[in-house]
Amino acid sequence: MKIGVFVCHCGTNISAVIDVQKVVNDLAKMPGVFAMDYKFMCSDPGQNMIISEIKQKKLDAVIVAACSPCLHELTFRNTLIRGGLNPYMLEIANIREQDSWVHTDRDKATEKAVRLAKMAVAKAKRNQPLFPQEVSVEKSCLVIGGGIAGIQAAIDISSAGYQTVIVEKEPSIGGKMAMFDKTFPTLDCSACILTPKMVQASQSKKVKIYTYSEVEEIGGYVGNFNARIRVKARSVNMEKCTGCGICWQKCPVKVNSEFEQNLGPRKAVYVPFAQAVPNVPVIDCVNCTYYRSKRQNPESKGLCRICEKFCPAGAIEFDQKDKIIEEKFGAVIVATGFSAFDHKVYGEYGAGRYKDVVTALQFERLLNSSGPTQGKILRPSDSKEARTIVFVQCVGSRDESKGVPYCSRVCCMYTAKQALLLKEHIPDANAYVFYIDIRAAGKNYEEFIERVQDEYGVLYLRGRVSKIYRTGDGALLVRGADTLSGTQVEISADMVVLATGLVSNPETVKLGQMIGIPYDKNRFFTESHPKLAPAETQTAGVFICGACQFPKDIPDSVAQAGAAASKVLGLFSQEHLMLEPVLACVNQKICNGCFHCRAVCPYNAIDEEILKDKSVVARVIESKCHGCGNCISACPVSAVDLKGYTNEQILEQLQSLR
Repeated sequence: MKIGVFVCHCGTNISAVIDVQKVVNDLAKMPGVFAMDYKFMCSDPGQNMIISEIKQKKLDAVIVAACSPCLHELTFRNTLIRGGLNPYMLEIANIREQDSWVHTDRDKATEKAVRLAKMAVAKAKRNQPLFPQEVSVEKSCLVIGGGIAGIQAAIDISSAGYQTVIVEKEPSIGGKMAMFDKTFPTLDCSACILTPKMVQASQSKKVKIYTYSEVEEIGGYVGNFNARIRVKARSVNMEKCTGCGICWQKCPVKVNSEFEQNLGPRKAVYVPFAQAVPNVPVIDCVNCTYYRSKRQNPESKGLCRICEKFCPAGAIEFDQKDKIIEEKFGAVIVATGFSAFDHKVYGEYGAGRYKDVVTALQFERLLNSSGPTQGKILRPSDSKEARTIVFVQCVGSRDESKGVPYCSRVCCMYTAKQALLLKEHIPDANAYVFYIDIRAAGKNYEEFIERVQDEYGVLYLRGRVSKIYRTGDGALLVRGADTLSGTQVEISADMVVLATGLVSNPETVKLGQMIGIPYDKNRFFTESHPKLAPAETQTAGVFICGACQFPKDIPDSVAQAGAAASKVLGLFSQEHLMLEPVLACVNQKICNGCFHCRAVCPYNAIDEEILKDKSVVARVIESKCHGCGNCISACPVSAVDLKGYTNEQILEQLQSLR
């Protein structure tokens, strides 16, 4: 077997620490091995050099000693194809990330590079050609989450002529953006720019929207996903309802509105907000008098039923049940957004005890003309106008003691926006902002901050707030430090606004495990590559966008939604897909049918098979397998192996270290 080893200098990334020429000389002494080096092996001249040597020396396998296979394995596989070799006869010896970047001793780093390359040669000797599996593509996309990112992704995909389904857990699409008053830095009306997008999605013949719904199960693989969607009973017939509003006008039950951040009421039958899509109410079965009476006495006819009596369209259906829908999709986009940090953990701020200590989202609703106070900034405690307001930044951001070490990125900007809007609502109001650092990295963001300070006179104090407490006259006394002047500060405020950070949604872990998307220590979804594949995940055909990946503002969320949509369209442009052949396989002769492999498989790729002797053994469903290797480590009799990474190949690598 003839093996070619090509050692890359990577400019000076490798050669500055590793003696590349010595690596080449040592490898060239191995039987059947040809070795050479080049400054940039991934460049066109470098690839052409590999192709030329494959043809001239009739190589059977190729080793590239360079950077991580995560970066250029696909590049060099395509190089082998151009050279007439099976792409899976390639091995990458990572002598950059695993060697030159982590060592300073030149002699030892060089020795390690030689050993890494020799291990790759040993494995290559056991390599066998592998061939991808061809599968068809279901050209429809599932978008999980109906916020601005999910809406934009659905619009982009549907505009190209492909069917898209949005699944949103709330009664309406729109997400958090629907709660905002205006957006920074342009101060566009949030509803004015969001509502047309919502209507466009709802009126598109290529977009189907399931609100008040959840994805219960997703199986399958890229091009052929199977989704099980639960559409929860609204107790209102969506086809009959005209959105006249009589039902919620007549309903006698009032509870706190989640959309209004518990600052205003809603009825037991309600639409979240005036521009809701679909504009069809839902009955809150927890607080509805009819459902409460039925829970107490299932045999009764139920009390109240006023909405049913007055509905002119006869759309109220108390006996409505949840509906299960099963559909096939070729791709999945996850756009589940974020949750606000629970500010109540900051006991020193009086959050949860003082009504006038509110979150940024609550203040956003107070600013909004369609909010609970029609845009009047009134204290929740006594409905009096708030004229002195203190904004406290980094509440649930950059605070390791509260488990949130990262910056939430948008808080500096939305605080500045809210302070500006306060001054526009009440020109003689006093606004103070306590901050750690100002982070305004977007286009025109820094200019916006300067405008708030210089033109509107908002006073920024660099320092943390240590305590907030109620005084005898009902005001809030805010104690903090101004580190620029080196003084302690006390401000008597009518209201305090906490700039709560962005955290992942509670369902992130469950959804990630269901679909096969990894998540980080902060429970945000992890992209395939932070620079080269920011919208892709490690599960082929599954993409992410918006703040489910990490805190983002609206422009970044929309941009990433477009990126995810473009990846889906690239997928749908192909009639067939070639699935990665690095898959698990079962030696059914030694399998004992314990199915430990099935228990650890995250992709449900292990099935049962009954042999002629009636014994039950494991079988790999190749179209579902992702080659993760969990089944191999769990098998007690070593009956499972991984093509391209067999036990025999791994042992050869280890033996080469002797």
